[in-house]
Amino acid sequence: MSQFPTALPTLHTSRLTIRPFTVDDAEAYHAIVRATFGSTKTLAQHRQRLQWLALNEAALAELVQPPYGDRAIVLRDSNQLIGAMGFVPSLGPFAQLTCFAHESPADQAQRFTPEVGLFWMIDPAHQRNGYASEAAQALIEYAGTGLNLRRIIATTEYDNAASIAVMHKLGMSIDHNPLPTPAWFQVVGVFTFS
Repeated sequence: MSQFPTALPTLHTSRLTIRPFTVDDAEAYHAIVRATFGSTKTLAQHRQRLQWLALNEAALAELVQPPYGDRAIVLRDSNQLIGAMGFVPSLGPFAQLTCFAHESPADQAQRFTPEVGLFWMIDPAHQRNGYASEAAQALIEYAGTGLNLRRIIATTEYDNAASIAVMHKLGMSIDHNPLPTPAWFQVVGVFTFS
């Protein structure tokens, strides 16, 4: 068996590069997070987050853990930062969902279990160009071949039609939480590797 890959390599698509963040990305990252989420964090706080991401990547590699964390999405032709995506540890009551119900007894349905999650964030000025699904497809391909994962998930809210559309484009099966809680666990996309 080959050694488990602990660092996510730089990935390329026809239009994008998915690479580690650097501190030099701080101003662009700050602007994207503010435009996307209305964040009130300061530039210094976002710079600190990017420094933490580099330390996190090194620490996870040293511990032989999956390459969790944010990656920069940049346009290949201009090297402009347009978003972020990556793998995250996702804890949730997955057995509440129809597609996971067979894996846990009914009395365990509200217990949280871990899954590998995929997230994305695209600058509003660059949305509706297919960048999220293009970058996510590259990460899914790496998750299947490089990490040998069984499945990968993505979560969102009922009103986030754009993220749900990306899930569909990626070929994820879409499930809905039949219970009102947790509020952030409303729509779950599941991509199962064959």
